[in-house]
Order: sequence, then C-alpha cells, then structure tokens
Amino acid sequence: MIPIMAAVAGVVDYVGTSTAASKVQNSLDATAFAIASRYDASMSSADVRNYGVAFFDGNVKSVGIAFNADNPSMTSSASNVVSQFDANAKASTGGFTITASAKVSHKGFVGGSSGWQAERRSSVMLLSGEQACLLALDPHASSAVRMQGSTQVKLNGCVVASNSDATDSVSRAGAAEFSAKCVSTVGGVSGLTSRTSLTCPKSLEKQYSTADPLSGVKPPPYGACQTFPNGKTVTLSPATFCNQTWSGKVTLTEGNYVLKGGKIKLGGNGTLTGSKVTIFLMEDAELVINGNEVVNLSPPTGGDYAGITIYQQKGNTNQVKINGTSGSKLSGFIYAPSANVFFAGNSDMSGSGDCVRIIGNTVEMTGNSAISSNCSAALGGRQMTAGRRIALVK
Repeated sequence: MIPIMAAVAGVVDYVGTSTAASKVQNSLDATAFAIASRYDASMSSADVRNYGVAFFDGNVKSVGIAFNADNPSMTSSASNVVSQFDANAKASTGGFTITASAKVSHKGFVGGSSGWQAERRSSVMLLSGEQACLLALDPHASSAVRMQGSTQVKLNGCVVASNSDATDSVSRAGAAEFSAKCVSTVGGVSGLTSRTSLTCPKSLEKQYSTADPLSGVKPPPYGACQTFPNGKTVTLSPATFCNQTWSGKVTLTEGNYVLKGGKIKLGGNGTLTGSKVTIFLMEDAELVINGNEVVNLSPPTGGDYAGITIYQQKGNTNQVKINGTSGSKLSGFIYAPSANVFFAGNSDMSGSGDCVRIIGNTVEMTGNSAISSNCSAALGGRQMTAGRRIALVK
C-alpha cells in the first residue's frame, strides 16, 4: 500500500505543479506583452524589471499563486509560490526581444521542504513599425496632431503618429490638404475623409503607442555663459548662452548651442542660418520664428546629436513656433516633448534632400504652410518608427 499511496501522491503533486506552472506561463506571456507595449530604448534594465514585477504580481496573485519580488526566499502557507522572477530587454534583428521568466514551487505530499519546482519563460519580439516623420506624445490630448486652415502637409513615404487616445487624436479641418504614407494613432482620427491622400488603405487606429526615439538623449553640460554680440549681423561659435535673446541676422558655425533661459526671437527680416548645428533650449528657453523671418538649419550627421537640429528640454512647455517666410529650410529632428510645436505662415521646410522629423507633446500646422519631407533615408543613423508590432516567439 505504501508504494501505491506514494505513487498517487506523486501524481497529485505532478498535476498540481503542472497546473501552477501553466498559470505562471500565462502570467509571463501577459507580462512580456505588457512590457513590449510600453518599452522604449531609454528604459534601464531596472526599469524593465520593475515594470514587469508590477504587472506580473497582479496577474499571478489573481490566480492564487503567492509572489513577493522583494523576498525571493519567502515562506508562505500557499501551495504555490513564485520564488524567482526576472524580465529584460535585448536588442535583436529588427527590434528588441523582451523576456520574462519565473520559478514556481509547489508544496506537495512528497518532495521535501523545497517542494516541486518548475521554471517557465516567455519571449516576445518587439518589431519596428513604418518610418514616421511626425509624432505627438501627449497620451490624451484632443487633436494632438492638428492640421487646419489652408495648410498643405506633404510627408512623402512616411507616417504621422499620435500617442493620444482621444477620438480625434489626429484631426484635419477647413481647407487643409494632407498626404502621407499612413496615420497611426492610439485613438482615432477626425476629418481625414476629404482632402487627404494616404498610401495605406486607411488610417491605423487603436494602435500601440509610438516610442519616443530621443527620450534617451542627454543634452551637453553647461559651459561658461557667453554674451550675445551687439549688432544686426552676428556669427556665433558653439557655446552656452544664459538668459540672452538672439536677434537680427544670426549665423551659426558647426557645433552645439545651449540656451540656458532666454529666447531666439530674430525680429523683422531676421535670419537664423547654420549647417551641422544642434540648438538646445534649456530652462524655459524659447524659439519663436515669425512670418517675416527666415530659418535655414541642418543637423550634424555624426556624433551624439546626429540628426537633431532643435532639442527642447523635457519639462519646458514653451511653444516652439516656426512661422518662417517662404524660402526657409529646416531639416533634422525638431524635438519638444513637453510643448506644442507650431508650424504656420509661409514656411517651406523642405530641407535639401534631407528629412524633417517633428516630435512634440502636440503638433499643430496651420496658415499656408507647406511641409514636404522624404524620410526614406535616416539622419545620422537615427530613425523614428510609428507604432509597434509584438509577436510571441516562445
């Protein structure tokens, strides 16, 4: 009888362990998908694991399995206990591989104090979406991407993306004309039934959010504060300018320019010209280009700030306003993650065969602006892709 009873107990323990392991596997699959839906390259290993722990904890406990991430060796009266958990993200061909793993212990009739052990793992592939030229980051704003008036927005071969879950996340109104490869939004679209030309069959609504490709970029440290020269025509070298106003006809030599406070406000018939430059708007610094002014800027093609022309510090909510006269040319990333980016007037930001990529908390295009961008080639190796595709691989 003893061998028979032991065999029966073993079968019961095996079934109990298998059932617990199956529940853990389901929770790991859900956790890996959840991480992939939120992941961006700026997240540290600790960020990935902490987010995974929070999601896994809620899932696995709801199916009756004890888990305490801060105490892997905890003891519990529960029959099934997760004693180890980990989550990580690694770059792989075409995107990232997100992995979540756990070990579950089942307290059975046999098996001693350690119980029956089972390990489970889930891996998903996070794949890049289509090349994007324009991205609004606000998660809830109405008309996060807004096109109105007599605007003409021509984004050749790339996608407009919005992370807002509003029903009018991307909107077009009035006589605005809009053409692009596609639209990808967490929410919905409004007004795209007329004066709109998309290469894709229809707008992509209810999509995963688009990762901020510049979230991990760190601005350069402040240098000694320099004084903006007197005169209507000035040439600047890379430096830090503290609470200064740039005006007149300004030429920038190659390099990085840091504005610690202050503003760029050129004044009537002013110009701002520079090749291979990055302008950093720090501590509430402002950029205002009005309708009778010309801006002609392009970014560096290598180094830490390759492809970035305008970088406004996160937390700086001052509107980035580009309302230049006809003939203005601007290429590279225009980045203002906490602010509205406003394109208007007679601006013609076609660049010189380069790619304009705009990232703002919200983006508005109005007036008579004509924005043409061919994003088939990357700027200094940087890319921005719309949405994301997630596939379970293990």
